[in-house]
Amino acid sequence: MGWAFLLILAGASVSLLRVLDVRGGLLTGSAAALLLGSTGYALQGRPETPSAPVAAGEGHEFFPLTDARHAFFGHFTPAESWLRMSEALERDGNSADAVGILQNAVKRYPGDPQLWIGLGNALVDHARGLTPPAELAYKRAEEMAPGHPGAPFFYGLALARSGDRQDAVAMWRQILATAPKDAEWRPLVEQGVAAIGGQPPAAKP
Repeated sequence: MGWAFLLILAGASVSLLRVLDVRGGLLTGSAAALLLGSTGYALQGRPETPSAPVAAGEGHEFFPLTDARHAFFGHFTPAESWLRMSEALERDGNSADAVGILQNAVKRYPGDPQLWIGLGNALVDHARGLTPPAELAYKRAEEMAPGHPGAPFFYGLALARSGDRQDAVAMWRQILATAPKDAEWRPLVEQGVAAIGGQPPAAKP
């Protein structure tokens, strides 16, 4: 596993744990443990942590999911420029425009699952929780790429961010039940399961 991917995975884990309201020493320790388990080397420094927990529907704070996207899809995809624009708008507080960018993108490229996932994420951020349109976007992404873990992972994340952590864990456990033990994105899903409930299942041989 290359260093570039390990850095992506570490960043994705920090972003994921922040979204799931994991704070303080647990946030720092979880990100470090991920790299320790993968490489045998410790991270230097301490990542920034949120000053207060983020609950769905109140005190909303946006955490870009860029690193998590890259863990599942890589950096160099046709969807990247669209997703970057949407995430930049969201960071500036323009969640409606962030949604609009990706609505236009899926109209032009309806067969791109990553764009549908991005639209689902943007809709969740805009509404401060999972909505029927967001759910439809994740399902459309899964239809475009059956068997790929990206859509169910982000759907599960949306469930967790909306307060339905039990169903989120169940969905992620289902992903892990069929995931090869050497899948590069597997540690990210395991981090999610460990963060919000229980231990992940054993890896598939």
